[in-house]
Amino acid sequence: MSDMTEFIAMLAGPYLLVTGIGFLVSPAFYEKAVAGGEDADRVALNLSGAVHFLAGLLILVQHFRWGSPAEAVVTLVGVGALLKGTALIVVPELTLKSPKASRAGLRVSAAAFLLVGGYLAYVGFAA
Repeated sequence: MSDMTEFIAMLAGPYLLVTGIGFLVSPAFYEKAVAGGEDADRVALNLSGAVHFLAGLLILVQHFRWGSPAEAVVTLVGVGALLKGTALIVVPELTLKSPKASRAGLRVSAAAFLLVGGYLAYVGFAA
């Protein structure tokens, strides 16, 4: 495992953990945020796309490795961020029409974020 894998894991792990906790602690907020629809703030949506795109691209430029499970997870986080950012920029209307998050869906997302975030935090800080 490379130093870059550990470094990105140190950044992505806590972010994903905090996001997962946010989904569990403030589900009403995130239900409304995802259900923005036509009322969504277009500038905020584009900025979110830019941040996701740049974060994903930054990860992939520095880290496109598949040699270990930790390297694969870090690379997949980069791919996911890049794809989400691309979708938010290129087809924002489509992302607004995506299935709306239910409370159960947010719990599943929270569990995934906590699982991946916990793994990456472990990789980054315990290695």
